[in-house]
Amino acid sequence: MKNYLSGIIVLLFYTTAGSMTADNRFSPDKTLWYKAPAVQWEETLPVGNGRLGMTPYGNPFKEHVVLNEISMWSGSKACYDNPDAAKSLPEIQRLLAEGRNREAQELMYTTFVPTMTTDGGTYGSYQMLADLNIDLSYGSDKVSDYTRWLDLTEAAAYTSYSISGTEYVQECYVPRGEDVMIYHIKASRPGSINLTASLSRPERAVVSSAGDNRLLMTGTLDSGAKGIDGMKYALAAAITASGKGASTHSTDSTLAVANADEVYIVMGAATTYLYGALYNTAALNAVNKATAGTKALAALKEEGIKRHRMLFDRAGIELEEGHAAALPTDRRIEAFQTQSEPSLAALYYNYGRYLLICSTMPGGMPPNLQGLWANGVSTPWNGDYHTNINVQMNHWPVEPGNLSELHGPLIDLVKRAVPNGAHTAKVFYGPEARGWVMHMMTNPWEYTDPGQHPSWGATNTGGAWLCAHLWEHYLYTADRQYLSEIYPVMKGAAEFFKSTMIKEPKRGRLVTAPSSSPENTFTVGDDPTPISVCMGPAMDSQIIRELYGNVAEAATILGVDSLFADSLRRDMALLPPDSIGHDGRLMEWLEEYDETDPHHRHVSHLYALHPGNGISASLTPELAEACRKTLERRGDGGTGWSRAWKVCFWARLGDGDRAYKLFKALLTPAYIYNSTDYQGHGAGTFPNLFCSHPPFQMDGNWGGTAGISEMLLQSQDGFINMLPALPDEWQSGSLHGFKVRGGATADIQWKNGKVTSATITGGPVSSQKIKVPAYVRHISVNGKDVKADEFIHLDLSLGEKAEILFD
Repeated sequence: MKNYLSGIIVLLFYTTAGSMTADNRFSPDKTLWYKAPAVQWEETLPVGNGRLGMTPYGNPFKEHVVLNEISMWSGSKACYDNPDAAKSLPEIQRLLAEGRNREAQELMYTTFVPTMTTDGGTYGSYQMLADLNIDLSYGSDKVSDYTRWLDLTEAAAYTSYSISGTEYVQECYVPRGEDVMIYHIKASRPGSINLTASLSRPERAVVSSAGDNRLLMTGTLDSGAKGIDGMKYALAAAITASGKGASTHSTDSTLAVANADEVYIVMGAATTYLYGALYNTAALNAVNKATAGTKALAALKEEGIKRHRMLFDRAGIELEEGHAAALPTDRRIEAFQTQSEPSLAALYYNYGRYLLICSTMPGGMPPNLQGLWANGVSTPWNGDYHTNINVQMNHWPVEPGNLSELHGPLIDLVKRAVPNGAHTAKVFYGPEARGWVMHMMTNPWEYTDPGQHPSWGATNTGGAWLCAHLWEHYLYTADRQYLSEIYPVMKGAAEFFKSTMIKEPKRGRLVTAPSSSPENTFTVGDDPTPISVCMGPAMDSQIIRELYGNVAEAATILGVDSLFADSLRRDMALLPPDSIGHDGRLMEWLEEYDETDPHHRHVSHLYALHPGNGISASLTPELAEACRKTLERRGDGGTGWSRAWKVCFWARLGDGDRAYKLFKALLTPAYIYNSTDYQGHGAGTFPNLFCSHPPFQMDGNWGGTAGISEMLLQSQDGFINMLPALPDEWQSGSLHGFKVRGGATADIQWKNGKVTSATITGGPVSSQKIKVPAYVRHISVNGKDVKADEFIHLDLSLGEKAEILFD
């Protein structure tokens, strides 16, 4: 509590010392900025290169920078086989078929759960790497002209301030394409920098000297197994200083500088997960290579910016600025609830793409629930890959946001999980089970078993849902070689359901059993017991129908497995159709059970509306209307990521204003500074634009980013639909670099709520169909008049541009 209160005092000082007016250095759609240091971690500013990350607090006196490495996971590979699972499966299915869901669920509590064998091991958790703590001294404690900011185009976080007439600038950056994290401070007056730096970690860390002006932190994380080491890690740090009178000094635990003009602290980190036995050497070598000289360090930053911008500059949006655009970001978020400020949505979208670029890289690991950034050794929900919505939501912006290569780590994670998923299939579903299965969560140790509690862990379509991402990557790239590589994975997922689904007795439909509608519960008859376990929830049927269709189409494209593809098409007709209940809502379960919570955060049975495309406002209007009524019933509340998903739902329904209302709800301040303390900590958005579940998890950021994209451009119905859900608030604006299915790129401008021009650049699929807005009366393509029918058709070679004007 003492540190928290001292932080409040610091914040009070900087708030009163600094103006709340605009800073003209900052772009309102590409910069986050503040007039006080961070007091809580959810105010820090994230930087990263896809593997390494930093979040500095920006304190001029006691700077604190949290360091991250994407593979810092406790736990280990383990066997969770339960021999009772497959034995009990027929009885569980019989009870479900007889409508005795509670009894089936109770049986599952004791038999259909993972168990630990004598081999030991544990699921583990994503963890922070370390804390970099820097004590700075100046001879005065009076700070003026304080500002800290995050430049999205540079992927660098800055802090600037003046003390006794000397100007200081601190910066943190992690150059993309390099293996180091860098803290840099520079002063306007020679010899003004005096600091002492140290590394620490809450547990499992030893810090020692690694030579002159070098420290090395090493440790071994908990494996959960007796006598077996967990993941090992190393963090190396070096300090360099320049200036006529500068001097450096190091001990076994600190790095110190006196009377310097400029200082760099350079850090490298590695784990055995990514580097094997050479992890220690890799961390030290990265630091030694980077500290060849201060000029080399400056060059690293410039090269990192170039690599970052090769991704970041591909796409973005621009919207009109409201009055609140001039405010610091934390105040801007607060004002957004009562003021018109379209450009905050542009910042949010651009920030979402930025976070993706910084938290993953080709050949690395996919972003987890924390993205890349964590500030503890026990992250919420283990910081893992939840496969019943969350890790998928992390990747919704990847393809339309022109970041296709960042899908690679997720695709690789799925491939690696297949052998264990095949083992899980036979252990839990019997020796006749074919293919592979993944339930509702996974981790770097390729966990595929059910969750620990059947009420939420029974969902077995996690792997099938991930296969939708494998297919989507193909839809945007049209890469046949890639399709041939992932086809066996998709086929294996389909084989699992073909071999394990049963026919429910009332209608003879093929259903999953047992399963659940993720994390939601219902009651049966007069029994008030909340029930999760059921047969054939709507989401399962929607995902499996989509999987079967994708596998069948892939087989046709590749010219393989025609008989298997035909069998999948036949089975699709036997799956439960999307059904409308007596109240007009889309049914979540096979029966119209009473929901325990009508406003539950999961709306999984609308999967076919988004991210799937089985329900469409234009192609299946009755089902779309049932989805609308479902959303009305669910309400606009929920956790942060739930609100983000609802933005996407309403955008697919073509209701831009309702989608925008949900977006504003997503940006509800998770806490507000109120002169003496922080009020809140609910669902919404933290001052650094991190999403609050609560607590923080990154999926809401990427769900919100995807929602904005869906409001502006859609292509899931077989045609390009421009501004399909444009809210009234966004009267004028532009977007560039958005991708559509088939790989074409779209740039669009609009004014007064109407599209005025567009440029379509051809992708690997030459044929493009574009929906013409109803208000358009005249169209020209590359200067030639085109009849304004419902659609226009383009045939573009790769890279060929079509300039379209609408009147």
